Amino acid sequence: MNLEYFIAKRLITAKANKSSISAPIIKIAISAISIGMVMMIVSVATGIGLQQKIREKISAFNGHIIIANYDNNQSDATLVPVAKNQKFYPKFNSVPEVSHIQAVASKAGIIRTAEAFEGIIFKGVGTDYKWDNIKEYLVSGRLPDLSGKLNPEVVISQYLANRLKLKVGDGFNTFFMKEGQSKLPNVRRFKIVGIFNSGFQEFDASFVLGDIRHIQRINKWKSDQVGAFEVFVNDFDNIKTVGEQVYQYSGSTLDSQTIVEKYSYIFEWLQLFDFNIVVILIVMILVATINMVVALLVLILERTQMIGILKALGASNWSIRKTFLYNASYLIYRGLFWGNLIGISILLIQKYFGVVHLNPENYYVNEAPVYINVFYIILLNVLTVAVCFFVLLIPSYIVTKITPVKAIRFD
Repeated sequence: MNLEYFIAKRLITAKANKSSISAPIIKIAISAISIGMVMMIVSVATGIGLQQKIREKISAFNGHIIIANYDNNQSDATLVPVAKNQKFYPKFNSVPEVSHIQAVASKAGIIRTAEAFEGIIFKGVGTDYKWDNIKEYLVSGRLPDLSGKLNPEVVISQYLANRLKLKVGDGFNTFFMKEGQSKLPNVRRFKIVGIFNSGFQEFDASFVLGDIRHIQRINKWKSDQVGAFEVFVNDFDNIKTVGEQVYQYSGSTLDSQTIVEKYSYIFEWLQLFDFNIVVILIVMILVATINMVVALLVLILERTQMIGILKALGASNWSIRKTFLYNASYLIYRGLFWGNLIGISILLIQKYFGVVHLNPENYYVNEAPVYINVFYIILLNVLTVAVCFFVLLIPSYIVTKITPVKAIRFD
């Protein structure tokens, strides 16, 4: 029989312990661990979830890497065409980490209705376009059919549809300016077949997706000329390395840019979440540890006579320290149980019901996204237990300072 565990178990289940001085302190310690674990689980899940969701949305409209001509154009509209006949298209075999590549083109325009007008970026896509990324955000209608002849079908954001008071099935005129200022603009009439809502205000307020052949005709490009190539990679964490390889194999006349470089201001902002998560973890573990130290000290001082008796019976200092560490471990595991239960419940509620909403203008999402990873949750628990036990070894050392004679006579 494990004597230390047996004594600790009797101390935990003793009725007298429930009405002792240490009872409220123990409850506070358990609550501190529970609240700390909830805060850590939620902060990690929401922080990583927001980072991943924003990455997904940016890549949905741009790919992970953009290959285009060298020019001074800083807008989303493409001016100089690229030949579609490239060694890396339609399969980028030179870089195995590339999962997909698609040809696109974009042009600035103005949508004009009877009641309003909006400036937009018409993004032309072809049959190779990866619609899976946009399909997730489709709220009504369907995706355009680009497999047949040139048609006016487009998908538009809910943001633009609301501002222009349009719906699925409606048509609208779009004016595309020509290079010569004195020339009349090109007019195209499109029909809305789908409406999407990504929650990314920067894209929702601008992009309209349709057939790339419209842009080729307006710009008088050949059928084998496009605006740029969008490249998708298997692992976003390797985007920098893959981006360098894509640049190397894309040819000397073409430039490549990762979305991390293109939208550096967003990704620099996202990096702040890593710092915030680390700060929260440190603070929460520190608070839980301090409360556990206080609780253990109170438990030791409250059981001074018991310590003296055990020493008089021949118990070693380490044996007694183990008894109180077993006692403290029960409190830690109890706090972790409730903390994990509450924290995971909050994440599941948010994931399936979207209770917490965010302003898309500030956070680029409509709802607080969560990323539930069992490995991260286990790691947080292990880290909390390890730090608490390591720190609790220090206050348990007070047991060695208690002498049997004084302890037994302790009042």
